[in-house]
Amino acid sequence: MTNGLNVDKELYPNLFREHNWGRIISNFEVFNNVPERLISNINIVPFINRKCILIQLDNGNWEIPGGTLEANESYQSALDRELVEEAGARLVSSFTIFGAWKFISSAEKPYRPHLPHPIYYRVVGYGDVELASVPLIPEGGENVVAVEAMTIQEAKQNFIHTGRPDLAELYEIADLLRTK
Repeated sequence: MTNGLNVDKELYPNLFREHNWGRIISNFEVFNNVPERLISNINIVPFINRKCILIQLDNGNWEIPGGTLEANESYQSALDRELVEEAGARLVSSFTIFGAWKFISSAEKPYRPHLPHPIYYRVVGYGDVELASVPLIPEGGENVVAVEAMTIQEAKQNFIHTGRPDLAELYEIADLLRTK
């Protein structure tokens, strides 16, 4: 339990396990007060009523909308931009942060010069959205081929089927916290 958010980590072993990618180690943590200067990325578990939104990439994988902050961009601005780019959506309610992946990098330099280093966070929250257009993918962006509204159970099945049980658990936590 951290900052009033009660989540039993043992129920979500894929989300809460440590990931080691050589030069970068990450862990998911449940909390809602990440120092903004340490945020490098933002993600949202978007909802429309009781359904959640997933995006599908051209490789067939299902993903969560979000991405990297640009230079001098707040995480809220990055969230708004990423929603439009990847899902053709806009936020219609408050964005509620409930956790973040904490990254510790042993690389000499950050991924991009404006990003925090060697410790940084990929913040995740949930919020209600509306689909306003097709995704407005910028040049060089991920190729989103589908934006789907589905039940939590359908989302979990899609994430597990494409090798992302961590995201299945993340969506489940977001739904539980949202409906408390």
